[in-house]
Amino acid sequence: MREPILATEQLTKHFGGISAIDGVSLAIENDELCALIGPNGAGKTTFVGLLTGMIRPDDGSIYFRQRKISDLPTHRRAQLGLARSFQITSIFLDMTAVDNVALAIQVHQGHSFRFWRDARADATLRKPAAAVLEQVGLAARADVTAAELSHGEHRQLEIAMAIASAPKMLLLDEPMAGMGPDESQCVLKLLHGLKGRLTIFLIEHDMDVVFALADRIFVMVRGRVIASGTPREIRANEEVRRAYLGDGGPAR
Repeated sequence: MREPILATEQLTKHFGGISAIDGVSLAIENDELCALIGPNGAGKTTFVGLLTGMIRPDDGSIYFRQRKISDLPTHRRAQLGLARSFQITSIFLDMTAVDNVALAIQVHQGHSFRFWRDARADATLRKPAAAVLEQVGLAARADVTAAELSHGEHRQLEIAMAIASAPKMLLLDEPMAGMGPDESQCVLKLLHGLKGRLTIFLIEHDMDVVFALADRIFVMVRGRVIASGTPREIRANEEVRRAYLGDGGPAR
């Protein structure tokens, strides 16, 4: 494996007497699309919270772009290029799609002290914002207020706002949640288009989406990664099948 863009070493988090994350070590290469799967309560959301700095680890280390970030706050990790969609962005429902993305670009450029009205009128912000909306398939909805967008379009807009910050790696926490089949297909197409252009770490319950997209899959059960490999390898892994079928926990 080449030098990873993100790696964890023995990452651990306890809540009371419960080991939410139990010594997890993994590495993700640049431009990979990796997925983290596991049953409810496996620790997936806690793990993402540790990566973004929203949760502090009890032990272990996190490295991003060869820099230790375990003790950095969330905004510093974002400045280094680690973006979490649906958590780091906030949609303004009374603003248009293009205005939301223009504001995200403005904040990334370090001009958050300016009034948001400036972002709406600034061609140097609106032009790249329109380009990002084109990239995520929302060009035709650029001038529609966010309140009028569908649930699936909100997800597309949130991804656009994350992309607008020019991240090196994008964390997607269940992007398909609450979507119908047509909306899911639209976001699936979007993620296919992003694959290989930036590193993506995907947490998702929809196994069809995971196996269609992922280069590698990590399987988490009870706070531990019990398996990792290509989609084909994960499908054939008996320990993973037992964990999901409920006829026995992970081997110790």
